[in-house]
Formats: sequence, C-alpha cells, structure tokens
Amino acid sequence: MDPRQPEFRRRLEALGFDEVRFAAITGPSRDPLAEWLAAGRHADMHWLERTADKRLNPELVLPGAQSVVMLGVSYWSTGFRPATSGGPRWARYALHADYHDTIKPALAAAGHVLAELYGVTGTDYRYYVDTGPVLERSWAARAGLGFTGKNAMLISRRHGNWLFLAALLTRVKFAADAPIKSARIDGPIGLLCGKCTRCLAACPTNAFAAPGVVDARRCISYQTIENKGMIPRELRAGIGNHVYGCDVCLEVCPWNRFAQEGRRMLLSARYDLADLSLPALLTLTPERFAAVFRHTPIKRLKLSGLLRNACVVAGNSGDPAALPPLLDLATAHASALVRAHAVWAVFRLGGGAQLVAARSGETDPIVLAEYAAG
Repeated sequence: MDPRQPEFRRRLEALGFDEVRFAAITGPSRDPLAEWLAAGRHADMHWLERTADKRLNPELVLPGAQSVVMLGVSYWSTGFRPATSGGPRWARYALHADYHDTIKPALAAAGHVLAELYGVTGTDYRYYVDTGPVLERSWAARAGLGFTGKNAMLISRRHGNWLFLAALLTRVKFAADAPIKSARIDGPIGLLCGKCTRCLAACPTNAFAAPGVVDARRCISYQTIENKGMIPRELRAGIGNHVYGCDVCLEVCPWNRFAQEGRRMLLSARYDLADLSLPALLTLTPERFAAVFRHTPIKRLKLSGLLRNACVVAGNSGDPAALPPLLDLATAHASALVRAHAVWAVFRLGGGAQLVAARSGETDPIVLAEYAAG
C-alpha cells in the first residue's frame, strides 16, 4: 500500500469524519437502480432518471476516475430527545443544522489534503454530500462501511442506521478496503439481517415492495419531504404524527443496539425543534418559520409544505383543540395546498359543520375535492 494512504485516512478522520473507506472503480455498477426507476418507485423524483447513467458509471461524472473515498458522519447521540408523547415527530437527522452546510466545508478540506499528498489538482476529484449523481449507499457497502439492510438503508456494525454519507471521486488509485463478506456493489440485500423483518413489518404505510425495495410513492419520508403536492388521502392516517420524515424502519433495527456515539465534529444539534408543539406549527407565520428553521434542512420544505404536514398530523391527533387553527388555515390561508389538507383534518376531527358554515367563496378544485370527500 502507498504509505500516503494511511496518512490520508488519518487526516480525513481528523477533519471530523467518523468513517473513511476506499473503493475501486472498475466500470459501470450493477446496482438495481434501473429496475427501480422502471417500476416508477421513484415517484416524481425525476432527477434520478436524468442522472441514472452517471449514478451507474462514475466515469461519466469524472472521466478517468479510479477510486471512491466514502466518508461517514454518525448522527447517533445519547443526547437525542424524541418528541413528547403524541407530539410532532421529526426524522432524527433533521434535528441538526443542515448537514449539507456543515459537512461540505470538511469535504472541501479533504480535497485540499488529497491535492497536497498526491500532487493532484481540483480537476482530479469531485465531492458530494447527498447532492450529486453518486450511489452513496452502494459504494459504502462496497467499501465495507456497512451493508444494505432490508430497510434499504446502509447499516453499519459500528454506527447502526445513523450515518450521513459523503463521497469523493478521484483519479487517484487507492487500495480498496474489503467489503463485508461480499465484493458485489449491489448487495446482497440484508447481508447481516438474518431472518429479521422488523423494518418491513413496522412501516406504517407499507412502503416496502420487497426487502430492500422502497416504493417512494408510499414512503412517509417522500410524502412529507420530497412530495410538493397533495399527500394521497389513503396514506394520511398512516403518517400519524410524522411531521417531517420518518425513522420507523431505522429505529426498529436490532443493529442499533451496537451504535456508538459519533464525535459530532461536523454536526450542530437542533434538538429544540422536537419541543415545538402542534399548535405552534399550525400557527407559524413566514417570519417565525424563517427564524426557527434557518440553517436546517426543514427550510427547503418551505412554510406551505410544513403546514400541509402539520395539518395531516393534526387530523391524526384526535385532539379537538387543534380545530381553531385548522379552521383558520382551511378558510383563510393563501395556499390551496394548505387549505385542502386543513379541510381534511377538520372533517377528521369532527368539525365539518363548523367548516362548512365558515366556508366562503372557495373555488380551488383540490380544496373543493376535500370538501366533497369530507
């Protein structure tokens, strides 16, 4: 092994990465992405279709690329505070400052270290943290960082299900780290899951088409984050109190009992968000939304998206105390998307008569459809 590689690994760890692993690029991958896309399980995430060829062949991203440096940042913490009983639930990763913003500077620094040690330039590498055409999970499995579980997540024997992944593609040829039991980039699915199917059984919306295969159209994380339109009526009850993302299939995984707390050098906790009550969310103003969610991943959802989700959570809460703010949203909010979900929630909480009496001049078809269904 080139003596520079252990030094490179050490210096990347010193930057704050909890895992640094290497994989060799040997041509287009055999990841089942194409089959997943062909089945339409990506919903309306059309950028996945547009970049599929690049995701399957890193040389289309960086011609001459020979290695992928996979980097992991654990967001497992014993200081994590879940939502109070019945309160809105947030995906654990979202209770931090936006990881894109906090990890990217360390990636840039990793590139500088690469250039220093190997004499390359900025044209000899590319780096991404969940934003580029890279199959991070598959490369992480190939590099031995973990294995792809039946919940379709990368599962680490050291970090459980709680890893942010980043990738550095480079023309530098590194000695590859050994994968867990298998050199295949695509699997096998559930390599160390054994007979366990807790994740499949626990999904509230039955989003798994098969072990390791998520149908985004039924996934709570997709519906509450990536979907910018109406949440299908048949899925709303299953969303429960998940206001942003969902960790159910991660939380039930037995491998998490071995998870070690990360150093958190590249993270900034925002556990205070878990204390936000449902009434506080339903009455958010644009100014308050901007102030509370600044520098968090939630800001990209925008206020109308968060209010839409909060309306669904309110409708599932069974709490009639949510009716006053819901009535306000149903009759007066500028966004038809918000009004429509508020109408659904009001009817679900038994306030339909009040809503119909307060309704005045509604003309938007998606809102009227909720009145008709209610």
